[in-house]
Amino acid sequence: MAKEKRFVAVWEESTMLRGIRVLVDTQTGVHYLSLELPSGGGGVTPLLGPDGKPVITLEDVEALGKGIYGN
Repeated sequence: MAKEKRFVAVWEESTMLRGIRVLVDTQTGVHYLSLELPSGGGGVTPLLGPDGKPVITLEDVEALGKGIYGN
């Protein structure tokens, strides 16, 4: 039986200097912004909406097409 992934990447933008992704927690629906630098640095923070509250996907994450990687 395949283990379901906790986080699904739903958006990605990359350059030679950095990689940015939006990850969705499949259990809570909370969106996170992830930054990766070629030096090995980076970070993760909740993605906030205009009201200052975390962005939450209320519909099933499966409806998002299992993320940008399709797995």
